Amino acid sequence: MQTQTRDIADMTAEAADERIVSIGMEPAPSVHLQVDIFDSTAPLEAEWRALEQDHLNSLHQSYDWCAAWAENLKRPLAIVRGSIGNHVAFILPLEIIRSHGIRRAEFIGGHHNNINTGLFSARFLVNGPLTPVQVNAISAALGGKVDVAILRNIPLEWRGRPSPLASLTTIENQNRAFQLPFLGSFEASLKQVNAKRRRKKFKHQSRLLDAKGGYEYLIAGPDQQDALLDLFFRQKATRFKDAGLPDAFKDARIKAALHAMLHRHQDDSIGATLQMHALRLKGEHEGHIPAIAALSRKGDHVICQFASIDEAVVADASPGELLFWLMIERLHREGVALFDFGIGDQTYKRSWCPMETVQHDLFLPVSGVGRLAAMASRSMTRTKVAIKSNRKLYSLIQRLRARHVAGAPADDRGDAD
Repeated sequence: MQTQTRDIADMTAEAADERIVSIGMEPAPSVHLQVDIFDSTAPLEAEWRALEQDHLNSLHQSYDWCAAWAENLKRPLAIVRGSIGNHVAFILPLEIIRSHGIRRAEFIGGHHNNINTGLFSARFLVNGPLTPVQVNAISAALGGKVDVAILRNIPLEWRGRPSPLASLTTIENQNRAFQLPFLGSFEASLKQVNAKRRRKKFKHQSRLLDAKGGYEYLIAGPDQQDALLDLFFRQKATRFKDAGLPDAFKDARIKAALHAMLHRHQDDSIGATLQMHALRLKGEHEGHIPAIAALSRKGDHVICQFASIDEAVVADASPGELLFWLMIERLHREGVALFDFGIGDQTYKRSWCPMETVQHDLFLPVSGVGRLAAMASRSMTRTKVAIKSNRKLYSLIQRLRARHVAGAPADDRGDAD
């Protein structure tokens, strides 16, 4: 294990160094923030798990989530720990990605994370956003390891809590997250999204499936989860192929990381790093599974990490929609306050969600080339935001991209955002 340490008291004399972000300085506070960089997760486990007990610190920065990705993707790590005396103020779990000669530090899990917050202690949060001196201390500690830190998909305010990272350079991410808040009763919750229409659709779906022998809602047990996840990979690969899009789960390391998460559960008995849910048919199509979803839960917040459908049979019953109804109805009874459909603007999400959360990408240049990379990344994000705000243009680009991807070698296929 290697660490790199910088004390905030050493920083004011180095404000002109190219590795330090260009923001105004302020006098050093009476207490010193020490910043350490770790290249493995294990030395931080106890402190990490203590910070993640705060339910507003994202599940995607939890120890189990990050360890599963780190152990399987095996990217170099640059985990930032900030301490004041014996008090751990924050942990930012970052991995290093090398691309086009640039070393980027991003949150572990990257494009598979739906919301990022970092991990901050309650004592540190009362001080508000990171100060310029604190930002400079982080930048200097990362010096020599990375060129730029790009922290994606961060809401500047999450469930009433401002992000301490909001003082970094920010730009709105091209994707928003969509949520359904749970109100006092299930009926009141449904009224946010047209309860009458929702109930009518649910009854219609149930009648169609009952006519073919019925169905059951399955929450996979320990001996079922891996098989159900493998079925999801097959279903999703078919959907991606039919749409002419690259398979986001094709990499065996990604599959291994998600399998590992199935067997990591939080100590509070209601939390789950990843849990498989499905709709299973009876009767005429006995055992067939037309819809699958993977949920994560932390406290009263549930995230649908991914979902798939198989339209080979009962497509007219909209099995994916039916599965969401069954999951949402059950979770409302179990005391969940927020059902999160995750990032990405899709019609089925808008039909369920009266709430959307704007997320931002945050930038911390560490070197001269990192400054240029940050500028290029911000420019690209602005372009994506402009394209996605123009539905006709976005639709055209999607069609063109589908044609390109369908004819491209697998190794040439980019991501789908």
